[in-house]
This record gives sequence, C-alpha cells and structure tokens, in this order.
Amino acid sequence: MDPVEIKSANEISAETLSTLVEIGQEINSSLNLDEVLAKAAQLIKRLIDYEIFAVLLPEEGTDQLYFRFTIGYKEEVRDHWRVPWGQGITGIAAATGRAVRVGDVRNDPRYLNANDAVRSELAVPMMVGGKAIGVLDIQSHDVDYFTPEQQSILTLLATRIAGAIENARLFERVRNQADTLLLLNEVSREASSVLDVEEVLRRAAELAKRIIDYQIFSILLYDDTDKVFRHRVTVKFGQRIQEKHAVPAHEGLVGAAATLGRPVVVPDVSHDPRYLMVNPETRSELAVPLLSKGRVIGVMDLESPQLNYFTADHVQALSILAASLAVSIENARLYEKLASDEARLERDLNAARRLQGALLPRMPGADSGLDLAARVVSSRELCGDIYDFLRYGPQELALAMGDVSGKGSAAALYGAAAIGIMRSLGPNKLGPAQMLHDMNQLIVERRIEGRFMTMCFATYHRGKRKLKFANAGQEEPILFHKGECKKINLAGFPLGMFEDVTYEEINMILDPGDIIAFYSDGITDTQNFEKEFYGTEPIIEIICAHAHESAAAIADRVLEQVDLFSGSQHAFDDRTLVVLKVL
Repeated sequence: MDPVEIKSANEISAETLSTLVEIGQEINSSLNLDEVLAKAAQLIKRLIDYEIFAVLLPEEGTDQLYFRFTIGYKEEVRDHWRVPWGQGITGIAAATGRAVRVGDVRNDPRYLNANDAVRSELAVPMMVGGKAIGVLDIQSHDVDYFTPEQQSILTLLATRIAGAIENARLFERVRNQADTLLLLNEVSREASSVLDVEEVLRRAAELAKRIIDYQIFSILLYDDTDKVFRHRVTVKFGQRIQEKHAVPAHEGLVGAAATLGRPVVVPDVSHDPRYLMVNPETRSELAVPLLSKGRVIGVMDLESPQLNYFTADHVQALSILAASLAVSIENARLYEKLASDEARLERDLNAARRLQGALLPRMPGADSGLDLAARVVSSRELCGDIYDFLRYGPQELALAMGDVSGKGSAAALYGAAAIGIMRSLGPNKLGPAQMLHDMNQLIVERRIEGRFMTMCFATYHRGKRKLKFANAGQEEPILFHKGECKKINLAGFPLGMFEDVTYEEINMILDPGDIIAFYSDGITDTQNFEKEFYGTEPIIEIICAHAHESAAAIADRVLEQVDLFSGSQHAFDDRTLVVLKVL
C-alpha cells in the first residue's frame, strides 16, 4: 500500500472529524466489551457503509486470532474459525501493525475465503503501545469499494477503539476475577460443610462446573498401597461415568502434576509425550494436584476437545479450588475414620456393657437373713462403681461396695481387677479390716498412676445378727437402728494409694428391721440447676420415713428422689446404692 494514498487528519473533512470525536466519546462511555464492540460497529457504519464487519482479538495462549464480534458472517465461521497470526489479510495486518486494503480479493492469494460474495476488504490493526491488540475488518461485495480516505478514517477510529477495548477488557478481567473469588469463597464454604468423602467428590464436580465450563472432569485420589491414582469421580459431557483404570503415580499428565506439585497445562496433548490417551476426543488438558500439608492426596484433571482451551485464569481459579477441596477431602476422610472408630468403639462398649451387666453378682436369698437390694445408674457406657457378695459359709455373708477414681472403661477395668483380687482372697474368709489391708497390698503392687478406689467391706452373721464393718475412704454408710437413722462414722485410706495401711473395724449387733444403706458419692454429689448438692440428709429422711418398706422399695425411692432433685439431668457420676434390711 502506497503511503501517499493515506490521507492525514488534516485532509479529512471537518464534519467527519466532528463525527470521529463523537464516536470516540461514545465508545469510551462504556466498560462493557460487548457494548463497546457493538457501539463501534454501529458508529463506523455512519461513516463507512460496509456489508460485513468483524473485530478479531488474539486468543490467549496461542498465535491465532478469533472472532470476538461479527456482522454478516456465517455462524460456523464466527464460532470455529481461527486466523493464524501473519496469515490472511487480517493476520498480516495484526503481524505488521499496518492497514491492509485489497480492491479485489479474488486476485490476492492472502485472502482466506469465508464468503464467496466478498470482493474488497479493509483490515486495520488496533494498536496500543506499538502492539496490535486486535484487528478491525470490514468487507464489501463491490470491487475497489474502500477508499484511502476510509482507510484513514478507520485507522483513526481503530486507535480510539483499541483504547476502549483495553479498558473494557481490563474491567472485564477484574470483574471476572472478583466474581470468581466470590464464587470460590462460596464453593469453599459449601465443600467444607460436607463430611462424607463421596459427597465431597460429587459436590466438587458440581462446584468446578460453576468455575469453568469443562467437558471431561475427573478427581483421582492417591492409593498409597498400590502407588497409583484411582478415579473416584468422572463426569464426561455432563454424564457421570465409572472409570475403572488407575494411573501409575509417575505416569501421564496426572503423574506429572503430582510429581511437580503444581498445575500442568497442555494446549495440545498430541504434542506432549507424557499424555496417556484415554479419551480420543481430548485435545487439551489441565491437571491440578490436590495438596494437603505438602503431600499430594490426589489430582483434579480436566480435559477439553478444543485446542488451547485452558487459560491462566482457569489455572489460578482451579488451583484455589483444589486447595480448598484437598482440605475438605482430608477432613471428610478423618471424619469417616473417626466415625468408623467410634462405631467400632460403640460396639465394643455395648459388648462390654452387656458383659459387665452379666457379671453383676446374683442377689443372695433370704437364707442370708437379709433383705438385699442393689441399684446402679451408670454415667457412661461402663460403670466405675462395683458391688459384690461373698459366701463365707451357711451362716455368714460378706458384701463390698466400691468406687473407682475416674469414669468409663478405664475405671470399669480397674474395678474388675479389684473384684478379682477380692474374690481370690475370699476363700480365706478374712474379716473386713484384714480384707481391705490385703487388697490394698495387692493393688499397690500393681499401682497405676493416678488410679485408686474407695471401698466399704462388711460381713454379716445370720445366727448372731452380727455385722462387722471397715471402710477404705468410701462414703460412710447410713444405719437405721432402734428408730434412729445416722451415719456410721468410720473412715480410712482408699485402696491403691499407700503401702502397709491398717484399717479400723466396727462390730455391732443388729435387730430385725434394722437397715444399712451403702452408697457412692455419685448420689450425694448430684447437683440441681442451682448447683446445690443432694447430700446425705435426704437419704436419711427417706430411710426413716419408709423403714417399714422392703430394701428394694427404699433403694428405688432414693434414686427417684435424686433424679427429681437433679431435674432429670444425665448422671454426672455413677450412682450406686446397696440396701440391706435385717429379716
């Protein structure tokens, strides 16, 4: 093109210049790229009566131009054609940074035929900072239709439109980034609220679709045992499918992303030797590792049938999403493991509770000379309180009630061990003080840091109606005798704390109708909503008021009143009560 053909701004009519100024103002009045391009096409039409119009912009990550806005083009050309940089009339205009005007395209080998009716074409690069950011292209069905003056006009307009496009694209990019960040924030909240691995993976496919319009999506999780990545979720063209093949840890683009610990983008998989062909339609691929505490737990893999589909914005957004999903997946895995462990523990505790219940001693009959009742309210699955009965002979019965420090399974095991020690000593028919002494010695030998137990031990001789009693730190029992109800004042060191401890022993003769109640501190320490303790006085009052009733009735009344006092709150500590009434 001869430079002399291009008229300067001085040679353009004042009316045209006025219109150019107006066009420039209108174009710069919007930051919406679609509005800018549509308005530019409309305003250029006022000065140059074209028949076909297009704005071509560079496709990110490639050396091609795509049709960003068109008038008069077929849908196939508009949506699928790409013009290589430096080829065709528009490609040459972009590469050289100079306008190209062709009077008859039939005689120009550079012309890329998108419309057989086209005869003349004018392509003007849109320049910013000496760099072409796109091309304005107009065409006509007439030969030699575009003039040097129109070329000058379009060149001047292209400069203004280029600035407006840059501003609009910058605004669009910032707005898209803001929208993406808001979406990612929402996505992260949704993902973190799910505590089921399969549900997290399913939601991940849905959430990723809101960020990028993928065609094929997979999440592969690392199997540390077999050193492979296994497909856990795959969505192909909108349909979820079951992929059964596994990817070796260091193979394919999935393995590359895992090995590098960063996203891997491949614009054309046919040119990448790492690519493992699974979907024949795939042309480009993006693999993003899922990292948790520096460890790769999986890979998010996206594939597209289009070349150069994945952009830098896609990589950034999916990297943020991958970080969030990795945390959600790990949390869900930990929760599932915890739930599994808890379920197993619950089964074990239920079995232990049934076993503990089965091991509770049978209540001695009336041949013992006593009406006996025992009640236990456990604060947990397993109870740390114990009671037991030993036959010392046809006339004599021994009974024990204890309370292990702490609660739950550890206390129950400690209590079971104490019962075993006591029963091993049973054949010796030891008196209460000696029994507590010998038990303490054996328990101290097996001392467990921070563990001890309190215990009352008593023997009752039916023929003599004689009760012997010793106490190792347990709550002092309540005695109802001759119409009077009071505590038996006798203390002692708990078992398992000190060596060579001696215990005092009380002997007493009981009358028919006398009552003794042994109880754990889980009853007296029960609190109401005002944080007041239940204490022993209410127990004394109940026994005095209902001394004419059976041992079972008295025991039930005590526990009913304790429950009422607490407002039916769950027991904070084990509540155990043993009541004996002389027949």
